[in-house]
Amino acid sequence: MNTYVILRRSGWRSGDELETAAGRSKQVGDEEMSDDIRWIRSYVLEEGGGSVGTVCIYQATSPEAIREHAERADLPVDEIIPVADTVIVRPDPEAASV
Repeated sequence: MNTYVILRRSGWRSGDELETAAGRSKQVGDEEMSDDIRWIRSYVLEEGGGSVGTVCIYQATSPEAIREHAERADLPVDEIIPVADTVIVRPDPEAASV
């Protein structure tokens, strides 16, 4: 599997809507596509006007698998970017409250 960054800009009107979408994403990834995709983590973005977007880190067999997962889970996908390498300066900070 390769690592990808997925941009989902202004995909949801609220944090509650995003939480529901995250549940669908996890279910599809874990139960239907576990050989093709793994959700690693997401960063929630304040997009203005109350909407939120995400920057998601996934491991997947291909960009096509990411698109199929998004379609099955009813998720937006604005851009899929392959990760060339990882540089860790510090561990991720504790989760911020939204």
